[in-house]
Amino acid sequence: MAARIGLVKQLNCVLLNTKLSVLSAGVRRCSALSYSESHKEFTSKRVRRKFIDFFKEGHEHRVVSSSPVRPRGDPSLLFVNAGMNQFKPILLGCPDPRSEMASYRRVVNSQKCVCAGGKHNDLEDVGKDVYHHTFFEMLGNWSFGDYFKVEACAMAWQLLTEEYGIPADLLYVSYFSGDVANGLPADEETRQIWLSMGVRPDHVLPFGMKDNFWEMGETGPCGPCTEIHYDHVGNRNASSLVNADSPDVVEIWNLVFMQYNRLENGSLRPLPQCSVDTGMGLERLVTILQGKRSNYDTDLFTPLLTAIHQCSKAPAYQGRTGETDVGQVDMAYRVVADHIRTLSVCIADGVYPGMTGAELVLRRILRRAVRFSTEVLQAPEGSLASLVPTVAHILGDAYPELHTESERVSSFILILYADISLCVFFFIFVLISVSIVLLFLSASVAWSLHRNLGFPLDLIDLMLEEKGKMVDKKEMALRSQPEEDDEDRVDQLDLHSLAELQSQGVPHTDDSPKYCYSLGTDGKYVFQPCRASVLALYCDGSLVSEVSEGHRCGVILDQTSFYAEQGGQAHDQGYFTKDGLQDVLFPVKSVRLAGGYVVHQVTAAETLRTGDQVQLNLDEANRMGCMVKHTATHVLNFALRELLGPSVSQRGSHCTANRLRFDFSVKVQWLSELQQVEEFVQNIIRQNAEVYVEEIPLSKAKQIMGLRTIDEVYPDPVRVVSVAVPVSDLLNSNSSEQASVELCCGTHLLRTGAIRDFVIVSERQMVKGISRIIAITGDEAKKVVDITPIPQWQRRELQTRLKAMQKTSNNTIRKLEIKEVLMKTVLQLSKSTPDSMVMLLSHLQLSGKVLCACQVPKGSASGSALKWAHSVCARLGGNADGSTDVAKGEGKAAKLTDITDILHWAEEFAQNKIRKAS
Repeated sequence: MAARIGLVKQLNCVLLNTKLSVLSAGVRRCSALSYSESHKEFTSKRVRRKFIDFFKEGHEHRVVSSSPVRPRGDPSLLFVNAGMNQFKPILLGCPDPRSEMASYRRVVNSQKCVCAGGKHNDLEDVGKDVYHHTFFEMLGNWSFGDYFKVEACAMAWQLLTEEYGIPADLLYVSYFSGDVANGLPADEETRQIWLSMGVRPDHVLPFGMKDNFWEMGETGPCGPCTEIHYDHVGNRNASSLVNADSPDVVEIWNLVFMQYNRLENGSLRPLPQCSVDTGMGLERLVTILQGKRSNYDTDLFTPLLTAIHQCSKAPAYQGRTGETDVGQVDMAYRVVADHIRTLSVCIADGVYPGMTGAELVLRRILRRAVRFSTEVLQAPEGSLASLVPTVAHILGDAYPELHTESERVSSFILILYADISLCVFFFIFVLISVSIVLLFLSASVAWSLHRNLGFPLDLIDLMLEEKGKMVDKKEMALRSQPEEDDEDRVDQLDLHSLAELQSQGVPHTDDSPKYCYSLGTDGKYVFQPCRASVLALYCDGSLVSEVSEGHRCGVILDQTSFYAEQGGQAHDQGYFTKDGLQDVLFPVKSVRLAGGYVVHQVTAAETLRTGDQVQLNLDEANRMGCMVKHTATHVLNFALRELLGPSVSQRGSHCTANRLRFDFSVKVQWLSELQQVEEFVQNIIRQNAEVYVEEIPLSKAKQIMGLRTIDEVYPDPVRVVSVAVPVSDLLNSNSSEQASVELCCGTHLLRTGAIRDFVIVSERQMVKGISRIIAITGDEAKKVVDITPIPQWQRRELQTRLKAMQKTSNNTIRKLEIKEVLMKTVLQLSKSTPDSMVMLLSHLQLSGKVLCACQVPKGSASGSALKWAHSVCARLGGNADGSTDVAKGEGKAAKLTDITDILHWAEEFAQNKIRKAS
């Protein structure tokens, strides 16, 4: 079979060679003329559209919309950073077999990507050059078990040279040269494909693992890749500049051939199904097609740069970099233009600046944008938010959510801008030691600035970098290292085991028994018993036929009544018993889904074999708790929408037997309506409304008015859950009758009365505009009401009044705290650099007050701390007190530029004193 496949590929290659050689000759004869004339025609919108249409119309690819930049259920990523992220379930062999994704074979799309934070982080490089970005668009086409190397190369070359008209002699291709350590041969097949298509031999170049072998991560699918590079100069042989970090020769398209799987032990194993994953950055492609050398000179950025200039006091953007960019003005333009794109896309997708994970990274991006906008460009407050409509105008055709969410994004940025610029700290280190300039700042000092003053670590790095200094990274890593999570690892089926199950004909698990329950005559729920056969056992990374006592393993059954964790509902608990061993229990630790198989994680209490018959014993109290909380979550979602309006948008939820958590965004102030939300839910509980469930085609379900969905990949057909109104009525009615109706795979009550009671025990803002509600039900809710003097909504009323009373005192306390911490930090800095003069300034922007603290070495001939502080504060209309060694004071500054000036003056004052003393 392998020989036959190889022959077919060779024949295909010959046929393509005949076709492409004729075409490429024609392209080379007219490329210079057509390419020069095409610059004006290739707007970014047209470039993007042509890419999609080429694969859709010409090569039968399915167009899949970009996923949001928040990864779907992938904790390994902060942001979607590649086009393949949303297709990882396919590459890992575990898509839901009932979902549309499981049917994907040829796919094309333009994916929104964010490259900031984590392993792939371009944040600190943005602005310094003309091609780094935190947000970018990745054009890509994929083959999942369909075409492979020949077709992928041929289509890429045809699109670039024929459709886009790029001259072939400006293109170079690289291929994988092999790696002895990994036992990988050179990818001669790909080399021959390019040569057979007429690419010149000196334009086909070999490279090793670093450049031409792509890996998803430490483990997982990987394979050789072939890259297409573009020479901006032309009329030369630029092969030596490929992969040499030259701005003149840049990579534009990467074609990855997924052939292997990297295992945990580092070895490589051939994949059961080969795939193609390609990616081409839109920004770089548009730069080439519009005849530019800088991404920022294309129509993806020029409207933004113009808008920034109109709302700033800086001169117009000139595209300068490095030393020629005096005052970093052009760098600031690039930072603001890039960062406002990222902020707009992320906030529109539901990622908001916050204090952890992706939210913290976004907060850093906003902070960096604020700093360059205010300090360098001297733009007024509100200028960042005013740029959002321009972003929507540029990108909104491809990503319509930018239009629909534009107003909300602007308001968020406006609010967050005020918060971030509330208290901006500026600090200056005058570090003198005979002839040695201190290059490292101790981590203890940096950590103190961060912990005590809330000073962002990345901003400390940025400002020190401007002074030619840096933080001791090794020590900082030790201080900031999070505690290890010692939770027991849960084994998951790997893609080879999944492929083995499928090749053996092991059927997907029938989990419909999880929905088999009814209401008894006594009003209690009755769960039907479930017997099952053990079809497969997964232990230590492979499928086995037997597991001995004491070993942990994954158990796959022909059917199960256990609910696997998904859709925001916790997995079921319980145990198995084997036929003939009713007294031996196999506790079920967790239940997970993998490619249509339900995997029960158990520790064998006795030898367990494939073919064994088991009785499943569900923890009914735990299941009932989950059902109650899940139905209550749907009713809460409906109540919020009804009371607060259509701007309510679910951002996440989780239901356990003990409580429910619901995260949502809303445009309006709503805390005054907390009591009404509770009462609305309780009213539906009192109605004992019927809960309807129906499984229907996904396309039909999406036609239901008022349907609530979130960003998930839904199966087809899909379960629709409605409260009080039958699903059939919602399908057949065009009326505006309101009802709780959602797509949901969870287990629900049959009537709402079983919720019994509902109390919101906590509400807080996760980040600006995102609220989290935690609620309890039933007896727990009644107990809370009995033992709590006032419910949550009344506490909120009191808290609102208290906040107003506390505001004045808090401001006073904060000023005292800042003064105390300023001096403490100065002392720490002086201790770590005993021969240095140190001054730290803090600017409170709302009041305009500037706090100052400084210290000079004892017995220093370079001057008095009091004189230094007094001179600085006097220039700010203030005063200082202290001694010759330590002093503090305060003054006032109306704007940030005043602070910048005084920083330079303070440094010059100290330098003059040092020069006189020496």
